[in-house]
Amino acid sequence: MIQIRQLVIEELTKVQSIAHRTWPDTFGKILSPEQITYMLELMYDLTVLESQLEKGHTFLIAEEDGLELGFAGFELNYAASPKAKLHKIYLLPEAQGKGLGKKLILEVADRARQAGQKSLLLNVNKHNQPAIDFYMRMGFVEIYKEVIDIGGGYVMDDVVMELNV
Repeated sequence: MIQIRQLVIEELTKVQSIAHRTWPDTFGKILSPEQITYMLELMYDLTVLESQLEKGHTFLIAEEDGLELGFAGFELNYAASPKAKLHKIYLLPEAQGKGLGKKLILEVADRARQAGQKSLLLNVNKHNQPAIDFYMRMGFVEIYKEVIDIGGGYVMDDVVMELNV
């Protein structure tokens, strides 16, 4: 049975572990190995994750029989607006296609709705068509594209999507 629960600070290494096991498969054909390494260090350093949690981000984990299969990280009132932002959602490759991503999105959307948020935003790499297709099936719509300089000579070339909650 799949369970989704909120992580506490001492469990953030689970987020790190899933990200490091997922990113090479997810982005291997989209980003260089050097950019994947750079971004994992930038976004999944334990002190970065701890800082996000302390600033109000929520991390959810999807588990089955005690095994961590995926996670989502989100923030309410993003950019001082009544919108939630899904910053991170990744499933282990072997856990994909089993409805876990949908369960995580629905849980985040439900929490956003309960908190009075109007919508849920996310960024997705514009070349990650499987993810874009998944989000569209979930009801997200593209609202704009953006290129974000993340340092080190790298950018994130993204589609921004939104779901009314």
